[in-house]
Amino acid sequence: MKFEKCFVAFFAVLALASCKKNQEKNDSVLEKPNVLLIVADDLGFSDIGCYGGNINTPVIDNLSKGSQLFSNFYVQPTCSPTRSSLLTGCDNHVAGLGIMHEMDYPELHKLNLPEYAGSLNKSIITLPEILRENGYHTYMVGKWHLGEDAGQNPFERGFEETFILGTGGGSHANDQRPLSPLQSMTYTRNGKVVKLPEDFYSTRNYTDSIIKFIDRNKNDHKPFFAYQSFTAVHDPLQAPKEYIDKYKGKFDSGWDVLNLMRFNNLKKLGIIPKDLKEAYVNPSIPKWDKLPKEKKEEFARDMEVYAAMLDYMDMSIGRIFDYLKKEGKYDNTMIVFMSDNGANGAVAATYPGNADGKYLSTFDNSMKNKGLKGSFVEMGPAWAKASSSPFRFFKGFTSEGGIKAPLIVKMPAQSVNNNGKWNAAFAHVTDILPTILDLTGAKLPEQYKGKKIANKFIGKSMLPLLNGTSTVLHEEGMGWELFEMKAYRKGKYKILRLPVPFGTGEWELYDLDKDPIESNDLSKTYPDFKANLIKSWEEYAKNNGVHDHKGFYDNFYKTNLGPGNGKERD
Repeated sequence: MKFEKCFVAFFAVLALASCKKNQEKNDSVLEKPNVLLIVADDLGFSDIGCYGGNINTPVIDNLSKGSQLFSNFYVQPTCSPTRSSLLTGCDNHVAGLGIMHEMDYPELHKLNLPEYAGSLNKSIITLPEILRENGYHTYMVGKWHLGEDAGQNPFERGFEETFILGTGGGSHANDQRPLSPLQSMTYTRNGKVVKLPEDFYSTRNYTDSIIKFIDRNKNDHKPFFAYQSFTAVHDPLQAPKEYIDKYKGKFDSGWDVLNLMRFNNLKKLGIIPKDLKEAYVNPSIPKWDKLPKEKKEEFARDMEVYAAMLDYMDMSIGRIFDYLKKEGKYDNTMIVFMSDNGANGAVAATYPGNADGKYLSTFDNSMKNKGLKGSFVEMGPAWAKASSSPFRFFKGFTSEGGIKAPLIVKMPAQSVNNNGKWNAAFAHVTDILPTILDLTGAKLPEQYKGKKIANKFIGKSMLPLLNGTSTVLHEEGMGWELFEMKAYRKGKYKILRLPVPFGTGEWELYDLDKDPIESNDLSKTYPDFKANLIKSWEEYAKNNGVHDHKGFYDNFYKTNLGPGNGKERD
């Protein structure tokens, strides 16, 4: 009898344990998903392996196998405008980034327009602020670039844990040398200035920090939103020597060969038409085989360093994934990987304050030190063109090479997941915020900190694209403006206006399905259709506070040649 009682008690304990285990399993299924948002800085469209690149990116390539890859994802032409749209779901002007703060616009600053403040609009609610109100932990590491004055730090804009660089870029080592003498580099931890360790390397230390932030609260059952905002692969290009050595000789064949290789790879992937004859040719870029031997060696090293930076970033992303898998959090995490704009074709001398060459002369760019601490290495327009192959121009332009970017989305395990599927739907950076809100069930508060929310959302949830219930998201189209570079896309058609000296200064019309390199202007063929698209752009400008500063920019380009001027270095 005693044995039977023990036997019954034993199985009762097993049953209770089983119920508890099943309950834990059910609770896990019901948990809100985590969100990991990874943004690469100045990464070209065709750099990573799964987008036709020849740089070692096994982690990102493997991520793509369990994700959807977007071939028509658009961002803003440069860093901070894209980041403002990403975190607000608004056009960059509405978010306050109609200009970049670090550029010199005295005439624009005098107008005191909120759309051209050069920092994030304080009346706009941000993604981390919304998610934090809905019970999420919110973490950020890396590049902020949305304001450094009082009230503009990410620690004051919804992130509970931060380790960030406030400015747009600079040295990746602990010497904190900025892009120009007119700028500075300030790192903060939760809003307080920090001193960097002697062995600091941006990508490594950012990765260490995001893992520590997540790990600190891993057992409290609250979901997290983690914003991993790398400064790689922004210039100055710097990487650990052993990574640079991996690519020695890999780019000796030059930028013309690389451009053609990427062009053919994208054809094989079906991203560009198989009958497209050639990639866009920039006449100001010299042919590789016409360069002297010593120039070829210097330029090849630049691309070796760039590749090393991307390789190291890929490895670092793998460290985050390994941590999430070890803690059982990977499957329930939505992962978004993207670039903030096209590859950076600007040369260092065009950054404000560098024209006289005095500051740049203080760097050690000898072949022995290129890509290491104390050097200032850049891609230049020729490599940037190859990185953005097959498209026209690169960062800073509203042509395809500047605003088209890679996007990979992995959904949580309990959600729809199309393994390795290419999605050709037109999507925009402003769609990320509503997609995350839709997935997490986060509600938008009517007021925040006692103020009415002023967001004019233009983004839409991408879940219908991701779950296959729709193939069209922005049927009405989408507009762009920055530095008087203008564009509007609706369906397969796009109008583009690039100011002199980069274009004609007039609107052009392109069929992107047939002509993604924007080489065949259809203005004379479809004048009425073009006129309607121009009206659509004008409506976009009116709705989003875009002001006409053509006269100012005409003078600006004459004196500065603008961002990423398309001219090769001497």
